[in-house]
Amino acid sequence: MPELSPRRRMLVLAICCMSLLIVSLDNTVLNVALPSMQRDLHATTSGLQWTIDAYTLVLASLLMLAGSTADRIGRKRVFMAGLVVFTIGSVLCSLAPSLSLLVVFRMVQAIGGSMLNPVAMSIITNTFTDARERARAIGVWGAVVGISMALGPLVGGLLVQSVSWRAIFWINLPIGLAALLLTLRFVPESRAPKGRRPDPVGQVLVIALFGALTYGIIQAPDSGPASVAPYFVIAIAALGALLWYEPRRDEPLIDLRFFRSAPFSGATVIAISAFAALGGFLFMSTLYLQNVRGLDALHAGLWMLPMAAPTFLCAPLSGRLVGTRGPRLPLLIAGAAMTASGLMFALFEAETSDSTLFIGYVLFGIGFGFVNAPITNTAVSGMPRAQAGVAAAVASTSRQLGQTLGVAVIGAVLAAGIGSSSYRSAFVAAARPGWWILTVCGLAVLTLGLLTSGRWARRTAEHAAERLETAEIRQAVGAPGRV
Repeated sequence: MPELSPRRRMLVLAICCMSLLIVSLDNTVLNVALPSMQRDLHATTSGLQWTIDAYTLVLASLLMLAGSTADRIGRKRVFMAGLVVFTIGSVLCSLAPSLSLLVVFRMVQAIGGSMLNPVAMSIITNTFTDARERARAIGVWGAVVGISMALGPLVGGLLVQSVSWRAIFWINLPIGLAALLLTLRFVPESRAPKGRRPDPVGQVLVIALFGALTYGIIQAPDSGPASVAPYFVIAIAALGALLWYEPRRDEPLIDLRFFRSAPFSGATVIAISAFAALGGFLFMSTLYLQNVRGLDALHAGLWMLPMAAPTFLCAPLSGRLVGTRGPRLPLLIAGAAMTASGLMFALFEAETSDSTLFIGYVLFGIGFGFVNAPITNTAVSGMPRAQAGVAAAVASTSRQLGQTLGVAVIGAVLAAGIGSSSYRSAFVAAARPGWWILTVCGLAVLTLGLLTSGRWARRTAEHAAERLETAEIRQAVGAPGRV
């Protein structure tokens, strides 16, 4: 990629952030619309889970493929294709006549979305080559998630209340078209010096692992453990096959050598934990506010602001802290705040009082605001720039997998607890195990943030980068063997 002027770099960042906005906004807007969808499409709790998880599942399954494909054939080309597919999928979702077709069209959206976030992050990584500039750019990137969380509930509530839930998908059309035209004009093409070959076997195994695991978790409350046991067997078999097959390829879909870096491995697990907490938190909150408290979509969206505003404010601060002091402090703040939020709900039943509910939302917003920038920065820092797309895709995959599992697990726990009772009478007791799960996720962020951000962890990252660079040199000269 040619060296760009500061103004052009900021324009590229803004264009990439537009893609993140529509993808992130889509999730936050959708959560507010869930009760309206439930009534209109006669959906069960598991049906609502699938409207979210069909999207995040496909996204998680295809992100690494999209990242490596973009490195090989051109990041701008893949990014533009993603904008087109995502926009078309959004229009189809707005026209869906049934829940099953809505789930299918959400999967179409996800195919486009898989070509956006990891590719945009790869473009940013190759545009901002200075470490501090990159950290600040990633802080801006994280702030967009905060913007989507702030705008999503309000915009979604307003559209659901004044038009219908179908209108929530219309907002992707103008943003997607604008991003497409700006990309065509201002974003330069870039690709890795040596593109990675496709890995169809690895891709099928990833789809089998994520799909079987998610299906088993979501359907367990309705179908029973015995009926879903084969899906868990498939998931375990796919995981074992991935661990055996991928190290034997010269250019695997998932390069397991990345995980020799403690910061990278820690960032992966932290991303899964943090976004599992986010997915579960949003899922339970929107059902509680509308189905238990009886609020309309707009007022439920307003109640989300105490969580969204701190996320928006803390994300750029986290980016600056990562750039000046490293990822440890933001991760510790994030883990402590998310853990405290989970405890507020699990121990003190925060949702039963306006004041405690407000405090619980604020604490979670602070925690989530601080966690995003260190995840992204740790995932791509220290890795060879030629591997930026794959490294960013692994981080994005971890986020989507976490959100998928969060909605699946906490939704399944909630459905099992409520059973045939009404939401109003059974929700608080049924949700308590879910809040404990969120507390454990916060503790995982706190503990791993402490363990994987010290000197020992940095040494493992340096050794992993050296091995990856050596491997690239060997492949370039045609030398056999893996490092």
